[in-house]
Amino acid sequence: MASAVDSAIQKLATVQLNELSTSSSPNLQKNLSILSPEQIELGKMLLETGQVHLFENWPDPGVDDDDKKALLAQVDLLNSSYPGGLASYIKTARELLADSKAGRNPFDGFTPSVPSGEVLTCGDDNFIQYEESGVKQIQNAAFVLVAGGLGERLGYKGIKVALPMETTTGTCFLQHYIESILSLSKASYKHAQGECQRDVPLVIMTSDDTHGHTLQLLESNSYFGMKPTQVKLLKQEKVACLADNDARLALDPNNKYKIQTKPHGHGDVHALLYSSGLLKEWKDAGLRWVLFFQDTNGLLFKAIPAALGVSVTKEYHVNSLAVPRKAKEAIGGITKLTHTDGREMVINVEYNQLDPLLRATGHPDGDVNCETGFSPYPGNINQLILELGPYIDELSKTGGAIKEFINPKYKDSTKTEFKSSTRLECMMQDYPKTLPPSARVGFTVTEIWLAYAPVKNNPEDAAKVPKGNPYHSATSGETAIYRANSMILRKAGVKVDDPVTQVFNGQEVEVWSRVVWKPKWAVTFSDVKSKVKGNNSVSQKSTLVIKGHNVVIEDLKLDGALIVDSVDEAEVKVGGGSVCNNGWTIESVDKDCVELPEEVRIRGFKINKKEQLEEFYGESGNFCLKP
Repeated sequence: MASAVDSAIQKLATVQLNELSTSSSPNLQKNLSILSPEQIELGKMLLETGQVHLFENWPDPGVDDDDKKALLAQVDLLNSSYPGGLASYIKTARELLADSKAGRNPFDGFTPSVPSGEVLTCGDDNFIQYEESGVKQIQNAAFVLVAGGLGERLGYKGIKVALPMETTTGTCFLQHYIESILSLSKASYKHAQGECQRDVPLVIMTSDDTHGHTLQLLESNSYFGMKPTQVKLLKQEKVACLADNDARLALDPNNKYKIQTKPHGHGDVHALLYSSGLLKEWKDAGLRWVLFFQDTNGLLFKAIPAALGVSVTKEYHVNSLAVPRKAKEAIGGITKLTHTDGREMVINVEYNQLDPLLRATGHPDGDVNCETGFSPYPGNINQLILELGPYIDELSKTGGAIKEFINPKYKDSTKTEFKSSTRLECMMQDYPKTLPPSARVGFTVTEIWLAYAPVKNNPEDAAKVPKGNPYHSATSGETAIYRANSMILRKAGVKVDDPVTQVFNGQEVEVWSRVVWKPKWAVTFSDVKSKVKGNNSVSQKSTLVIKGHNVVIEDLKLDGALIVDSVDEAEVKVGGGSVCNNGWTIESVDKDCVELPEEVRIRGFKINKKEQLEEFYGESGNFCLKP
């Protein structure tokens, strides 16, 4: 005998059958008997949103039944993973496609102006004070890494966070990020004055392409020192592609039972955090800040403490990290927009929109450099610091949905057909678009050399970049790390030789002394300054690697390679003489040499470790390394 539940389901299915009997999809109607009530409901939703074409080629029951169910299973996933469901996605798509066809300007009625923010100079008193304020708050912060992409654009088959950040130590990006968070957390705990040390959480947004690889990288490396419970992986789903201006879902040309999908963009991170319940957990645990960062910027953590200090001091709800940008440079500008109706928002405006917007609103020269030599609109580097309370309040209204855009490629000027399917997209940094006027939104500008060296272009594309513009390649990303560390040492009082110019993979870069330290040695400028004493010098050909926590450099003259490592309980003084050896040299390699690993070829150079002085101190005590 059928249960009451079974009877209810059968009754529901019967009602749905009757409702669909007059539908415009006879092929779906004749297949209702093979579908569950839930699948029938999805079919109804598709018909109601103008997707009858999905069923046009469905054969009679008994043929391809599993494929038909697979299509509806895919629809179910697309529906459940999008805030508001697939019907909302299609509705928004139709509106944006109509705007695109009509050529409507999304900034109509808005006047741009320069927003207020803080401009920092590494090493000065202001910077140091902000750093100290920021470090104190790390115990009350959560970190979110947006890492949904593979390294294919770089010429690297693995996931980007597994790519070595620099080849002197071979440390990958994810290891560096985790070690930085752990070291900042430890430093923050010292300021907590009796509070229990909190395990600072890290969330990594992955995708189908990267999820398994990211988990494997973490597990095979014991989470690089973090507790597995500290790290949460949230996987973003793709969204449906659109075939035309009516927002009809695009079928795979090779599979009539599969909808084409593409990434929706890193703006999905907000919806994932909201739906996961993590934000409420963090608030209940007493956290106050959420820091977002992206996958291949090895310099970022040199700026994070001071930028967080700015958020604390100025009580920003939203703080965008930024760098100086040249006028018309291909990087978005942080801009205040004021509408004729009184609305205001501070957001990123893409560079190809900022210049025409300025020209259309009383600035005939558009985006131009000011007396500083840079545009007054700072360059957005997609690193955000949000105050958790207001963030939760906002997402409770939006469900984490971010203002979307669409960028269809039309076949011709009639704008009636697409060259290929398109989809809605969203960007993490567009979160402020829905904020109320009371929201405190600002920015923090740091020097480019300190905070911004993304690795995203392959050697061929990087070599085509006009001279003087950033390459944003593995080559420039690694040499930027050596430059930043060398310049920080200079500001701390060390004599570091000027760099030499070399060309690798067709890119002309400055090659500084190869200076690398683990975050446990220093995560702030104050750390570096406290551990560098007396008269020290480092020649251009030198390599200096510091891995220990309590290592002090004093009166050292380095002209070669020196590697110092120690356990945390060992206190090591290095100096009082000269280290002179053949060192480690940078040697060019052919990017087309298939015998070399990809991570070497995309850089265009390798490290030849000829000779070094290397010391490890594995027990507690006071030690002196005097060359």
